[in-house]
Amino acid sequence: MTLLNARDGGINGVPLVWEECETVWDVPRGIECYERLKAKGPTGAAAFQLADTPLVNALIERATHDRIPLLTAGIGRADAADGRVFPYVFNPPSHYWSMNTAKIRFIGQRAGGMDQLKGLKIAHVYNDTEAGRETIPILDHQAAQYGFTVQHLAVKPPGLDQKATWLRVKVAQPDWVILRTGGVETSTALKEAAQVGFPRDKIVGVVGACAEQDMGSAGEAALGFICVARYGTGTHFPLIQDILRYVYARGKGAGPERDVGTVPWKTGVLRGLLTAEALRTAMRHFGNQPLTGAQVQ
Repeated sequence: MTLLNARDGGINGVPLVWEECETVWDVPRGIECYERLKAKGPTGAAAFQLADTPLVNALIERATHDRIPLLTAGIGRADAADGRVFPYVFNPPSHYWSMNTAKIRFIGQRAGGMDQLKGLKIAHVYNDTEAGRETIPILDHQAAQYGFTVQHLAVKPPGLDQKATWLRVKVAQPDWVILRTGGVETSTALKEAAQVGFPRDKIVGVVGACAEQDMGSAGEAALGFICVARYGTGTHFPLIQDILRYVYARGKGAGPERDVGTVPWKTGVLRGLLTAEALRTAMRHFGNQPLTGAQVQ
């Protein structure tokens, strides 16, 4: 968003304006932020970019009533991809269910084909929140379809004590572990996996488990860990090079330059990109002016 203002003067001459809220993953605090910001500006909020699945779920009814799009890139309710039912919720480029399918297909490839999944054992270690629980019914369905067994092992937030969980993994001796954690939960999980001797190259993590900032604290226990990604790796993309040139080189970066190209940073860029292109598309229909949420939807 800063790049578009600095390089292009906004979108079609309309400067971009936004505000941020630090919610500390607290739903009431997030709802307060939404209510405070939704009517600001000449047309009210054109969209909200959200990063917290429980908050997404809490805002769906409000945002639909207010006719303001919720951009929930890769998170929130996976079934919100059906716009006939959820017309104001948008979760491209992928959601929890599709990312889960990618993991199962990857494990199938490693096994030598999807038919080779039959008889395999998969442990599903997940954060015991709405985000962590989202893929449980899909995994159960896939287990019945492909003939593998799945064991669901909940980790209570903040996930600093996982010894009992990984001892259960050790006893079960699964062929693979699917890890649905985030932040310190991930580094803790990888250390505990190393402690019980479970190979990290048999652990596949959700995007939220794959932040480079969290891998550092896991040290050598992170080596071999496999991650789902929503986008390409590296910083060679022209868009990222422009952000370095027009934003960071001018001291306008939203965080330290060492974060450029990491998973959380690119997820933020993805949200900005999707928002900007929605605005650009809406302007073709409604003119180069501030837009309402209904127009952007």
